[in-house]
Amino acid sequence: MAFSRVVVLYLLTIPVFLAVDAAWLGVVAPRFYGRHIGHLMAEGVNWAAAFGFYLLFIAGIVVLAVAPAVEKGSMARAVRAGALLGLVAYGTYDLTNLATLRDWPLIVTVVDMIWGTILAGTVSAIGYWIAVRLG
Repeated sequence: MAFSRVVVLYLLTIPVFLAVDAAWLGVVAPRFYGRHIGHLMAEGVNWAAAFGFYLLFIAGIVVLAVAPAVEKGSMARAVRAGALLGLVAYGTYDLTNLATLRDWPLIVTVVDMIWGTILAGTVSAIGYWIAVRLG
């Protein structure tokens, strides 16, 4: 896939990711995280860090999952690769927290890893669909 096409796909995938993740962050996350790790949460969001994560993770989804799947002509490949990327990324964060932080709940690790898998798999499928429509 040409670099310029990857850039366009990346830019189009940003709002997709934000919309899917906003559903989680707006509906499930406040109560769930507040109940389980509220004592660890900051007063406000560090938007620079959040923005950096989003840009980096979406780049990973596009480059490692969507673009190779488009070249192979397989949405299933996009979903599998994206889901694996989500599992690895969220698992790295949460398993490290579980290993190193006092009172980090196992339930947060499990739920986050499931969410990361679903999020990245879903965004990869939509990204693939967008790429195919772009031609």
